[in-house]
Amino acid sequence: MKDLMSWPNFVGLAKRTKKAMGGGVSFREALKARLDIVKPSRQKLEDFIAQHPPKFSPHIQELISELHSRNRKVYLVSGGFQSIILPAAKRLNIPVQNVFANRLKFYFNGDYAGFDESQPTSSSGGKAVVAGIIKNEYQCQTLVVVGDGATDMEAVPPADAFIGYGGNVVRDSVKEKAAWFVTDFRELIQALDS
Repeated sequence: MKDLMSWPNFVGLAKRTKKAMGGGVSFREALKARLDIVKPSRQKLEDFIAQHPPKFSPHIQELISELHSRNRKVYLVSGGFQSIILPAAKRLNIPVQNVFANRLKFYFNGDYAGFDESQPTSSSGGKAVVAGIIKNEYQCQTLVVVGDGATDMEAVPPADAFIGYGGNVVRDSVKEKAAWFVTDFRELIQALDS
């Protein structure tokens, strides 16, 4: 991806990211602007995935395995890209239909053609939309969201509860607003056993 990050591209990407982080543009606008700068081809995406296998937070694999053993459905909801998330979902035994993320589009020759703007995760408030889909279409009676960001908290409601996670990065706003905040997934495994 080095060739994608020439100095003009890097400067443009940094400016747009800063504007988006400051709330100056919607999530979808920021996503579009950043992808229009980077223009990831199918080949570059495949190379990236091959060079960067999934890495997991400590104890998340055990937590998801424990939830599966209790016949609890697990969903991955992300503002990231499905093609990058699916290898992680596969290793965690999470079915493809339980993954909600943005989809990149490519022309037949593999060049970047945009992203699927019909995906709820491509817009601000998208995780709340997905939570509603999971509750209504998948008939999930109790939905608990675990996440490390403000967009995860926004899923409540329609989700029933939010657990803040700070094992990778502690965001003060998440820590302050979460009814329950953990830094180690072992805390959730232990809570399941109590």
